[in-house]
Amino acid sequence: MATITVKNIPDNLYKRLKESAEMNLRSINSEIIKCIENSVACHRLNSNELIENASQLRKLTVEHPINDDSFNHAKTEGRL
Repeated sequence: MATITVKNIPDNLYKRLKESAEMNLRSINSEIIKCIENSVACHRLNSNELIENASQLRKLTVEHPINDDSFNHAKTEGRL
């Protein structure tokens, strides 16, 4: 496994990492690894993919129009 040394961590960031590690019952090293994993694993959509996803959702709902009245009725239906 590789080893990385991180220098000049601001005091407030170190404090937050330490608090987070304690809350998650991890060492500071394990907490830093988890933060890096979460950051790198983040999936970013490109604009074309986002537009395509929105288009597909619109196609699924085109035959089911909804207005404010029907939406509010659906929200309160069955609630007394």
